[in-house]
Amino acid sequence: MLKKLRVIISLLFFIPITFYFLDFRGVLPQQFHWLAKIQLVPALLSLNLIILLVIVGITLFFGRIYCSSVCPLGIFQDIVLWVSKHFNKKKKFKFSSAKNFLRWSVLGISIITFFLGFSFLTGFFDPYSIYGRMATHLFKPVYMEGNNLLAGIFNAAGFHSLYKVQIFMLSISTFLIAMAMMLIIGYLAWKNGRLYCNTICPVGTVLGFLSKYSLFKIRFDQEQCNSCGLCSMKCKSSCIDAKNKSIDYSRCVDCFNCIEACNRNGLKFSPNFSTQRKKVENESAMNIDENKRRFMSTLAVSSLAVAALPQEGIKIKNFHRVKRETPISPPGSKSAENLMSACTSCHLCVSKCPSQIIRPSLLEYGLGGIMQPILSFEKGFCNYDCTVCTEVCPSGALMNLTKEEKHKNQMGQVHFIMEDCIVYKDGTSCGACSEHCPTQAVSMVPYKNELTIPQTDTGICVGCGACEYACPAFPNKAIYVEGLKVHQQATIKKEKTNQKINVEDFGF
Repeated sequence: MLKKLRVIISLLFFIPITFYFLDFRGVLPQQFHWLAKIQLVPALLSLNLIILLVIVGITLFFGRIYCSSVCPLGIFQDIVLWVSKHFNKKKKFKFSSAKNFLRWSVLGISIITFFLGFSFLTGFFDPYSIYGRMATHLFKPVYMEGNNLLAGIFNAAGFHSLYKVQIFMLSISTFLIAMAMMLIIGYLAWKNGRLYCNTICPVGTVLGFLSKYSLFKIRFDQEQCNSCGLCSMKCKSSCIDAKNKSIDYSRCVDCFNCIEACNRNGLKFSPNFSTQRKKVENESAMNIDENKRRFMSTLAVSSLAVAALPQEGIKIKNFHRVKRETPISPPGSKSAENLMSACTSCHLCVSKCPSQIIRPSLLEYGLGGIMQPILSFEKGFCNYDCTVCTEVCPSGALMNLTKEEKHKNQMGQVHFIMEDCIVYKDGTSCGACSEHCPTQAVSMVPYKNELTIPQTDTGICVGCGACEYACPAFPNKAIYVEGLKVHQQATIKKEKTNQKINVEDFGF
């Protein structure tokens, strides 16, 4: 009964949050973003005390229910394991000792590197963010391709309820990282169940520590149990020592497989402390004490190594047609520095952006900002009235903006390169940039021979990229948005001027 209840609860969390990442048509309302905000690391970074207290409270009462039924990556591993059992119906597990030194080292390194400004590792190991990247970069293109296939069939039959969408890769590096993590974690789950959760995952380590003191636990009934070992063979966390009738509660994820497998009612989920031995807990404490010196040494070396990294990051050659010196962080981020202080690279903003202009960064923010969201105007521009990314962000990296606040939020400033403009080069009229500008930061003024040429006002520009996207100049854009290190407030819209442009004013 407990296992069935756990499976039902898991699916009630897993299916909606997965579809929320895949839903490019907006079928699910924005209110479903609470599914992302109840995840531990985003709640911690956004200082959502209510969610944190609920997670900690549930763990102290019932153990690692979060890992078992709320964490999407944990449920993904259960699905992989379930599939593997259909290929190997005699699949068995066995008890293994905890890898405490590895678990606490990963957690310690993640915390230290985060405070040193190297937030890449925080998002790299966060289970929710790992699954978010998998859903955005691996599952969503497949889902969209299925939509296009159905749209073709429906349209041919005269039904036009579905429409085809363009599918393109947002970031090769992030795609490869997401693919590698899915294969590694999937393989570990296929072979060893919840091995990733109990050896690497920092969330699992923290909640595992708390679950050792939980009120309700799976306990042996000394009178009913005959040490047959069936519970140990079904334990996907490999934390049950049937021979000694002991359980390592720091690794138990409350899947209740052991209780269902026992045919003698030798295991109970109860708050009775008197029937449970403490041997494994004592051994775990001894292992932590023995490894303390090595653990602290590892953290010290890691701290020095990260501190020695270049603070400005690594710059690489820009292969795009726009040579931007400063990257454009999404609206609501305030600055790249503020973004990296809270972003876990879950890429929910990447997935939900209607214009598909938010993509994962490589080294634009520096080495510590790998996979952080960045604006790119190759496929579109930031809609003047759109605030979706600020609404869905679960960690507080993107501050929630109203439409009025968004209209005044200046992410970057427009720059005009006259020598690349087709009006100057080809002597032909254009004006695409001015037509698309929502704030009149780009206006057309008299040039020569009845031609008009763009004139910019950086003060009222919000950095939406509409002008950059619309510019037809090739190979280099004649107008583009240069990012701001710190977002500013745009000034009040000004009237267009009728001043004639003098070529000499641009230094030609």
